Amino acid sequence: MDSPVDCKYLYGLIGYPLAHSFSRDFFNSKFLAEDIDAHYVNFEISDISQLNDVIAEYPNLCGLNVTAPYKQSVIPLLDDLDETAREVGAVNVIGFHRDAATGVLHSLRGYNTDVVAFGKTIDGMRMPQQAAAMVLGTGGAAAAVRAALVKRGIDVTMVSRRKSEHTLVYEELTRAMVSAHWLIVNATPLGMYPNTGQSPDFPYRFLSNQHLCYDLIYNPEETLFLRNAAHYGAQTKNGLEMLLLQAMASYDVWTQDNL
Repeated sequence: MDSPVDCKYLYGLIGYPLAHSFSRDFFNSKFLAEDIDAHYVNFEISDISQLNDVIAEYPNLCGLNVTAPYKQSVIPLLDDLDETAREVGAVNVIGFHRDAATGVLHSLRGYNTDVVAFGKTIDGMRMPQQAAAMVLGTGGAAAAVRAALVKRGIDVTMVSRRKSEHTLVYEELTRAMVSAHWLIVNATPLGMYPNTGQSPDFPYRFLSNQHLCYDLIYNPEETLFLRNAAHYGAQTKNGLEMLLLQAMASYDVWTQDNL
């Protein structure tokens, strides 16, 4: 865990692990460029219950980002959720509501900026008339992607390693099923730095130049998932644009009452 500097406003990221994250450099560069007395710290916690220890230790903490594996398990520790976070069942931003005079923490509110960020990244794309998507994964990121797609009238099929009522497993996917889905989104952490040799067990041989494969991972820039997809002719996109868009939306949430 980093050692926060003495500053007026402290922000940070909770998750485990965090070696892959670009958020700290992004926000600290922004604070420096805009001459804001703020700092952003990585809080790498091995259990979500440690969030309470972080909050107690840093009275200048004013907001947090949340990443895997805590986007869903953090919810019971919060006092309230915004409409999107409640709908999706996942949180990637926490807003701290403190007394302006005393700094006493009154409540923690969870938000989800992943939905709007992912949606913006696909709004300008040329889609087939009957576009459909496969979303790989069942975590908080997958739920946000699904919500953004459904809002745009796109049929979504969820795929994971474990079968459920609403989820297919990779072994069930046929060439016809893959061909019927223009967009394939990797919303799992497989392939994220430092475990860059991993990828979902997807039948890449069924892909073609009619597919767009989108990986929410941005580090590395090209994951094994994207390399496999490109090998079979698919267009590819990584998660860097989404990261930047959700980061700016996070900043807007935090600064409503603070900066």
